[in-house]
Amino acid sequence: MMRAWTLPMLFVLSGSAIATGLTSRGSPGTAAALLLAFLALAGVNSPLIFPRSICVQEARRRSAVDGRPVVFWRPGCKYCIRLRLQLGRSARQLHWVNIWRDPAGAAAVRATNDGNETVPTVVVAGQPHTNPDPGWVREQLSPSA
Repeated sequence: MMRAWTLPMLFVLSGSAIATGLTSRGSPGTAAALLLAFLALAGVNSPLIFPRSICVQEARRRSAVDGRPVVFWRPGCKYCIRLRLQLGRSARQLHWVNIWRDPAGAAAVRATNDGNETVPTVVVAGQPHTNPDPGWVREQLSPSA
């Protein structure tokens, strides 16, 4: 789990260092603005913006019951972040598997993508789709979901 927080921590530390330097040089306004920008980058790249992840076995079981897609993702992936942000509240209807926390999930993604851990990989009705369009993913959610 530590590597999931490495990039956000680097953003916070870098932003803090830059803000401290700018404040000491007499630019507190610029320092505050840059610190807020770095904190926003840290937040977007953290696992906190994603719905709670489950293991691949549980995701497959739930998907078989309710028909909702399974999304394999990892923290810091810009395509995963794009998918998550563009799905908005609909993201809660999907089953999310963090491949950095679930080795079986990572293996499932490698099996689908010629040995590569390419994410996001979305499985709909047993068919994997690598880096699909967020609009298409939203369409795959049934109206009753």
